[in-house]
Amino acid sequence: MKTRRAFLQKIGMASASIPFLSTDLFSLNFNREPGYDGSVLRVALMGLGGYANRVAESIQNCKRVKITGLVSGTPEKLQTWSKKYNVPESSCYNYQNFDSIKSNKEIDVVYVITPNALHHDHTIRAARAGKHVICEKPLAISVKEGREMVDACAKAGVKLLVGYRMHFEPTTLEVVRMRSEGEFGSIKFFQGLCGFRIGDPNQWRLNKALAGGGSMMDIGIYALNGSRYMVGEEPVWVTAQETKTDPVKFKAGVDETLQFQLGFKSGATASCLSTYNMNNLDKFFLNGEKGFAEMQPSTGYGPIKGRTHKGTIDAPVVVHQTVQMDEMAGIILDGKKPIIPVDGEEGLKDLKIIEAIYQAAASGKKITL
Repeated sequence: MKTRRAFLQKIGMASASIPFLSTDLFSLNFNREPGYDGSVLRVALMGLGGYANRVAESIQNCKRVKITGLVSGTPEKLQTWSKKYNVPESSCYNYQNFDSIKSNKEIDVVYVITPNALHHDHTIRAARAGKHVICEKPLAISVKEGREMVDACAKAGVKLLVGYRMHFEPTTLEVVRMRSEGEFGSIKFFQGLCGFRIGDPNQWRLNKALAGGGSMMDIGIYALNGSRYMVGEEPVWVTAQETKTDPVKFKAGVDETLQFQLGFKSGATASCLSTYNMNNLDKFFLNGEKGFAEMQPSTGYGPIKGRTHKGTIDAPVVVHQTVQMDEMAGIILDGKKPIIPVDGEEGLKDLKIIEAIYQAAASGKKITL
């Protein structure tokens, strides 16, 4: 793959011959089309924090998505954001009057970007209001809560999607295509390293009641989820070890660093690291009998860089959240099937493994999944 055209041609040929891949990959919005007048997904952003700001800015370049609602507990934010994104006061809500969103015909979906422990309540309330839901990862702080969210959305007849932005990223999809076509041969090993040094010790991510844990509930999900779509299987066992060097900053129940290992039915294994105490960790490595793939950076917001035994992956550079939101518009509005799932059941699979990782780290035992 030496050119973008060659990359797209190869994916096009693959998608025509392999059921696993969708022929809709070409609709990834690498180039904006002016004058689009088709159906548009109307989104209410819930929780106007740092990541919501990134999503909101990215939506401005979307072809099929528009911000038409806002939900926040801070009146000043609602005022500022409504002016910036031209959202009328009638479509701005706080957490007390949010349920009245049911009568707002200008909103199709609620994107829940609140702290982890609030996902359960906010998702269920949105579903009961008849709105589709996009929920940031992790889906919830427990399997029990996640299952209740999936069931509530199913009962309400609305879709539940999870903010797995990497599932739409071109370099990631090219590695998945190569693996699914057998270009790496039998997969033997995956390594995922994800981490950074977290700042403010008083932030919600270090509060177990709001975060549900520590690094594993945040950055570690990338390594875990990546192991599943890179290997192309579900793990059958897990082992894990926790390291904590700062018990003041990382209190009980808030993991600082977790190493975890996964085993798959085929015999492939994965070795992963999740940490809030080390920078320069953003790497995936996939090894098979016939070849390998390496991505570094592998999940960060900037350009993803990849190479394989065949050379550099010359994939289009995209804004992840822009592509994610346009693709989710296709899923919700057109029933499009993504190459890598992003539905509530996908989020549940990660939660089940996360619970097993915590159990393995606490007990020192291999946990069968």
